[in-house]
Amino acid sequence: MALTESNMFPLGSTAPAFTLPDVVSGKTVSLEQLRSPKATVIMFVCNHCPYVKHVQNQLVKLANDYIPKGISFIAISANDAEQYPDDSPEKMREVAEQLGYPFPYLYDETQEVAKAYQAACTPDFYIFDGDLACVYRGQLDDSRPGNNLPVTGEHIRTALDQLLAGQPVTVEQKPSIGCNIKWKQTG
Repeated sequence: MALTESNMFPLGSTAPAFTLPDVVSGKTVSLEQLRSPKATVIMFVCNHCPYVKHVQNQLVKLANDYIPKGISFIAISANDAEQYPDDSPEKMREVAEQLGYPFPYLYDETQEVAKAYQAACTPDFYIFDGDLACVYRGQLDDSRPGNNLPVTGEHIRTALDQLLAGQPVTVEQKPSIGCNIKWKQTG
């Protein structure tokens, strides 16, 4: 595990389009199908990372709190499943079902989507407004495994509340910290 920070995708950038398989439904879905006219949260996560495990229950709570308000949530795993079998689509489906993910859990086998979003770590969070412009990227909150701070989702919640109120997102945007994305070896 290499502790890695977010690359901090440029604010105002348009969400790169994608079409990926949802490991739970078995359907191939696109950003265009999943996006919300209010806001879309895209999360790069995986199964085995202790930083993701630390926040998984809050991700479910966060989505359950905001999906009824018209916010769309999308989780994507881009890890090399050959080198990290716990992150295989089959295991992804098991975790999603076990935790009751209320959002699609997509598998980015080619890792092209993660590269397009400049994703660097798991978890890595992005919020796009109704026009798919990036208004937030970075951490869920200040909690990390072992720092004894509660997992609240405060940064994402504040950003979403500001968006829903028609206000600019002014919450401090700190990089997320977690395990590096497990890139496939080339060459």
